[in-house]
Amino acid sequence: MTTEGDKQPDLPLEGQEGGAVEREASPGSDEQELREAAQTELQQLKEAARFVTPERAVQVLEALFFASDKPLDLRTLEETTQFSREILDSALATLQATYAPGSGGVALVDLGGRWQLRTDPQTGAYVRRMLQVKPLRLTRAALETLSIIAYRQPITRPEMEDLRGVDCGAVTKALLERKLIRILGKKDEPGRPLLYGTTKEFLELFNLRDLTQLPTLREFQELSEESRKIVEQESKPPPPVSGLTDLAQDPAAAERMMHSTVESENALAQLESAIDDADQSAKSAAAVLAPPPPPAESPAPSSEPPAPASDPQKGE
Repeated sequence: MTTEGDKQPDLPLEGQEGGAVEREASPGSDEQELREAAQTELQQLKEAARFVTPERAVQVLEALFFASDKPLDLRTLEETTQFSREILDSALATLQATYAPGSGGVALVDLGGRWQLRTDPQTGAYVRRMLQVKPLRLTRAALETLSIIAYRQPITRPEMEDLRGVDCGAVTKALLERKLIRILGKKDEPGRPLLYGTTKEFLELFNLRDLTQLPTLREFQELSEESRKIVEQESKPPPPVSGLTDLAQDPAAAERMMHSTVESENALAQLESAIDDADQSAKSAAAVLAPPPPPAESPAPSSEPPAPASDPQKGE
């Protein structure tokens, strides 16, 4: 029994007890099921990795590179596949040989310990047209600033402006927004200016494994020398025709050339005479076939004086 003032706890109605418990346990049950499913799948992958063959590893990595929209490193591949490092290295070597640059429309590009399947640059125009996307274009100022940062990093903005001779504030901000450069820290000098350097996106954009693949100053000089040689070869006058020098030194050549000239002039004179004769013959034939009409006869003058004109008033 309960006394007045004591509150009796609510008892679940018939048919509602199981429903209440089920509603309270539903969120936890779903999360638990998901965790158990993930754990079971991970155990299955670990078990499958023990017996994986090199061919199967190549297939798995090829599928991962195809499905991923960003470069994958070894750590990500290990966590995803549970394969050993030796199996991964072997599969990567096979895929790099299969998708070597220039061997097809797709290439496996090494981006400094990260790999990604990319379309061949020669097919880029077709892919952009299909996807309706515009290529990333950098202005001349952005390329100059990016080149200075790539070769002189870490570098401050005043140092960039000293090299370029103009303000680099807007260009630096644009490169930061495109994630091509990043802030590395502050320089230990008065004012504590920011230090800038390139990013992984910079390497991905230019297909570089690391900064050591950037062209060196010697390569630039060799390229300039090669370009100069090409220009000189294109602007060089053509060599003389073989045999002209020997012909000019032959004493009988002038006489032969004079004789040929006289013969050519005689032939030209004969041709002109024949043309004149043909014109005369054509004119004679035209005169016979179509003679000119006789001139019109004028009327003979009359001896009688002309009749006077009648005056209409006189008749009245």
